[in-house]
Amino acid sequence: MDEICRALKTLAERFPDILIVLPVHPNPNVKGPIEAQLSDVPRIRLIAPVDYGPFVWLIDRAAIILTDSGGIQEEGAALGKPMLVMRDVTERPEAVAAGVAVLVGAHADAIIGKAVELLTDATLYRRMSKGTDVFGDGHAAERIATSLRDW
Repeated sequence: MDEICRALKTLAERFPDILIVLPVHPNPNVKGPIEAQLSDVPRIRLIAPVDYGPFVWLIDRAAIILTDSGGIQEEGAALGKPMLVMRDVTERPEAVAAGVAVLVGAHADAIIGKAVELLTDATLYRRMSKGTDVFGDGHAAERIATSLRDW
C-alpha cells in the first residue's frame, strides 16, 4: 500500500494537469494508511466507494486507470481506457493480451515509470486506448433469453 501511495503522490506532483480520483475501501486497514499518506496531496481526491453508475461515469472520463481490481479491468477494457494493473498476475489476462492493460506490479518505481510513459507517449496511449470486447459484447442476456425461449 505504501508503494502505491508513493507512486500516486509522485504522479500528482509530476503532472500538475492531472487529477487522481481514488475510491477508498472502507476497511480501516486500507483506509487509514491511504488517508494518512494522500489526504493532503493536491490533485488527489479520496472518495468513498461509489455505486455502479457513477463509477462507470468516472472510468469513462479517466485518461488512464491504475487498478488491482479484476472487475475494473473489464470495465476499462470495454470503455477503451489504458490500464496499469498494480499486480504481478491477473485473473483477467484477456485485457493484457488485447494490449489495453499492462501488469506493473505494486512497486512505486514500476508504476511511476509506466504511467509516465503512457501519459507522455501519444503513440503508446493511442495503441492502449482502443476499446475491446474481450470480456463480452454486451449481448449475453439477449442470447440467454433467446436460448431459454427456444428451449
